Amino acid sequence: MTQGGETPDLLPPTTVDAFPAQAPAAEPAADGQRNVSSSAQLAPTLRRERLERWLLLLGALLLLGLGIGLRGPTPSDEPRFALVAHQMVASGNWLIPHRGADWYSDKPPTFMAMQALSYVLSGHWWVAFLLPSLLCSLGTLWLVYDLARRLWGHRVGLWAGLALLCTVQFVFQARRGQIDPTVTFFVTLANYGLLRHFLLGPDWRAFWLGCFAAGLGVITKGIGVLAFLLLLPWLLARRQQWRHLSAIEWRALPWLGGVAAFVAAIALWLVPLLFYVQAHDSVTARNYLNDIFFNQTVHRYVHPWNSFQPPWFYLEVIFTSWLPLSLALPGLLPAWRRSLRERDARFLLPLAWAVLVIVFFSLTRAKRDVYIMPALPLLVLAAAPFLEGIMQRRWAQWTAIGFVLVLGLASLGIGANALLLHSASAARFAAARQLGDQAPRLWWMFVAMGAWLVLSVLVFRRRRAAAALLAGLSGVWLVWGLAAAPLLARASSPAPLVARVEQAIGPDAQLALVAWKEELPLAFERKVTDFGFMTPWHSQLSESIRWQQQGPADRWVLILADVMAPCIDRAATLDMGVTSGRDWRLYRLDAVAPACRDGNVPVGAVEDWGGIDSRR
Repeated sequence: MTQGGETPDLLPPTTVDAFPAQAPAAEPAADGQRNVSSSAQLAPTLRRERLERWLLLLGALLLLGLGIGLRGPTPSDEPRFALVAHQMVASGNWLIPHRGADWYSDKPPTFMAMQALSYVLSGHWWVAFLLPSLLCSLGTLWLVYDLARRLWGHRVGLWAGLALLCTVQFVFQARRGQIDPTVTFFVTLANYGLLRHFLLGPDWRAFWLGCFAAGLGVITKGIGVLAFLLLLPWLLARRQQWRHLSAIEWRALPWLGGVAAFVAAIALWLVPLLFYVQAHDSVTARNYLNDIFFNQTVHRYVHPWNSFQPPWFYLEVIFTSWLPLSLALPGLLPAWRRSLRERDARFLLPLAWAVLVIVFFSLTRAKRDVYIMPALPLLVLAAAPFLEGIMQRRWAQWTAIGFVLVLGLASLGIGANALLLHSASAARFAAARQLGDQAPRLWWMFVAMGAWLVLSVLVFRRRRAAAALLAGLSGVWLVWGLAAAPLLARASSPAPLVARVEQAIGPDAQLALVAWKEELPLAFERKVTDFGFMTPWHSQLSESIRWQQQGPADRWVLILADVMAPCIDRAATLDMGVTSGRDWRLYRLDAVAPACRDGNVPVGAVEDWGGIDSRR
């Protein structure tokens, strides 16, 4: 123990930059032989580090990428983005995203355009809708590794990368076709550029890159501007003369260059959008601008309409979704406190920024676990220098081993309970997801995952708890990605419904959707007609009746059964079965009640959830 009871293995490995910006000057010629000897000794180290970097990236690629192409989009968010990307490719309009007949104003088009581009390059939608998340997650991993390497050395960089790769939320979202891994990458790239400038600079090119990346984050989900919260702890540290800060001069022109880079990134989308809206001025265009710039940002933050959670919700996320990293907090908190007392800006800046982001999203009533995901990479960065020391502690080793063992026994218990005891809860789970006779396969997967986790504990034991953790979780994610996720996606897929519809109407008929979900248009290979997604359901039904009257013989409507009464005679419809817990019916015009002909659907007569913001 050192003076004051501090433990050396919990201190950062170095107090100087491990990789200076410039190589040291060569020694005099008289010492040339010594320089050659030093280089010869250094070469094996550099080769080993290069190999370990590539192994880290290869392992991440396998862990995050295996399983891509084996499943289609699954609710709730994946079909929405995939449908928008589909329509981008089909229409050639990549600037104004559409969800069916509606202009899609919930998010800017960047992520969906990336999915569409992935399809152009890969030619396979099941690959394309997941590829941006994979690439951006790998990019985030690399940025965290590289910044930790520059601040504390290669070994700490490896711990940072492996810690991120073990975190549940990071891996789960990397395997999803959702927007959050992409915006996390852009925000992390923004933080990377700013931290390179503030801690390892001055480096104005890195700063401008960070500002540009923040702009890309804005045109992806709107939250890229949060990267500039990093200025607050930097100004505090500069005022109080914290250690490890760059000596940055207050010259106006380079700072204005950062503003220009930020604006330029936003202008990549905003300028063409304004020109398009100017050329296609309409009520729809003006509503689109108002919704995407005001309703979906300021108004949604101040007056949210869904996802209400208590103020402490993100503490629950940290202790669950950020496992197993959160298990190290008993060791991390005192280590961080000691580093902050020593005025080490390398810890103040990432920690303060992560806290500010969590506080920002805690102030609004609407909360989802993925909202604070951009804070995770910088929290991992601040934790990385201490993780190796923490994992040498007996309590941490037992905690990690216990976590893997509990996870394994729970997985074994779930599988055995379903296979041997045929529990009612397992039956309800299988029925809700329409697993049918495929349910035993899922339960055997739980048994396999549990057995692998227990085996990892037995093989690596307490002294190699970190290896047990990495091996155990890797096995779980590989089984999930290669087998479980595709099985669940196939079971809940609307493909059987689509096959029944196609058989009923034939290849030459026309089809329209009423009260539809985003996964339905994706499942049809034919062109389908819709009457808007956010349009109230009674209005969709009215439009569909008028549409059918233009060709009664060959125009069919697929409708959610709850929406039919009193306008659609249930006895005159064809039962298409239940998909994702919803009952679907197919009918022609002869099923429409005379009172509702010509689209005379009375307001309030139809169960009407369409257009309600909670459906977004």
